Amino acid sequence: MTTLSRRETITAAAALGGSMAFGERRPWAAESGVSFDFTRPIEGWETVTGKWAIEEVPSASQGGRALVQHATNNAFNVIVAPGGPYTDVDVSVRFKPISGSEDASGGIVFRFSDGRYYVIRANALEDNFNLYYYDRGRRQITGVRMKAPALGQWHKLRVTAEGDHIKGWLNDQLLIDHHDSRFTSGRIGLWTKADSITAFDDLVVRPIDRG
Repeated sequence: MTTLSRRETITAAAALGGSMAFGERRPWAAESGVSFDFTRPIEGWETVTGKWAIEEVPSASQGGRALVQHATNNAFNVIVAPGGPYTDVDVSVRFKPISGSEDASGGIVFRFSDGRYYVIRANALEDNFNLYYYDRGRRQITGVRMKAPALGQWHKLRVTAEGDHIKGWLNDQLLIDHHDSRFTSGRIGLWTKADSITAFDDLVVRPIDRG
């Protein structure tokens, strides 16, 4: 396993395990946002499920490294980033579905709290783009039909949550525009399903100031 990093001043050693945590983090200005490029050590990450590690990945943007999820025997795999909780937030990430026979997905977790969260995800094996909530079992809120993102290529996910208004983009195309009020605040994370082996890069989290 190599190391994780973040495009801020924070660095720390990373550790891999069933409940991976990445040390302490230095305080930062939440209003300015934060980004993670996964090239040097990062701190404060928490693995909920899955096996996450930094690896060399072709065409990763910074130093050729990205965060990769390798577990194949869990229902879902979730890792939660430091910072937050956020109420109104704009989050984007690049993801590359590498392999998977049951699923080949990548997703952004938002408003994560006490194991409950929203997730917006795309799947290279399915022609849909869906928004779910998770509360002791995943439940779909809404989704759209679209061409499945190509396996083995980088794609961009983005979600904004302002109050109960949730919007989701895939490759800069707005596909989901929905209202749901069940979760109001929480942390940000990344997500895969089942046997998806997926790489993530360039995670950017920007709090939204509604004035």
